[in-house]
Amino acid sequence: MTLALDAAAQDLLFREARTANTFTPEPVTDEQLQAIYDLVKYAPTAFNQQPLRVVLVRSAEARERLLPHMAEGNRPKTATAPAVAILAADNEFHEELPTQFPAFPQAKDVLFAERPVREKSAALNAALQAGYFIIGVRAAGLAAGPMTGFDAAGINKEFFPDGAHTVLAVVNIGKPGENAWYPRSPRLSYDEVVTTL
Repeated sequence: MTLALDAAAQDLLFREARTANTFTPEPVTDEQLQAIYDLVKYAPTAFNQQPLRVVLVRSAEARERLLPHMAEGNRPKTATAPAVAILAADNEFHEELPTQFPAFPQAKDVLFAERPVREKSAALNAALQAGYFIIGVRAAGLAAGPMTGFDAAGINKEFFPDGAHTVLAVVNIGKPGENAWYPRSPRLSYDEVVTTL
């Protein structure tokens, strides 16, 4: 084998994993969500900055606040998914760098004192963490339905009114329901993507 993961794990995390569009009513437990985070918190980021913030939309009231901001085609699946996560970038992540990157605690002021620099870094590194989050959902035996079809300004105003966070994605989470998958779309081949110099 050229990969350390066995074929079943490769299928679970990658080959057979799909973006789910329908879900069963089986609940997603708090313990599952905690286990997902405890696994994916090890995603690599620059200066160990960890800007990803997750808002779990669990209550009916919170879901009603979210649904109007979702694209029309995404509302039904967001309304019925057992759990929904709003993934956002914390633009004030630098405040935690002295404890999270003790090798260079001055990074907070030396590298990230300016808000535009923080926003760019937070967006990139939180997106890396979001990719790991999706893999973590799959590792829990659940399906993820990540979406960017929403009114970002509306979600930011509704859930992050202080302006410190910026929404990146909304992820529906649960067991896949009936007709959960669209047909698998093609993927580029190795030779189309990789250049060896």
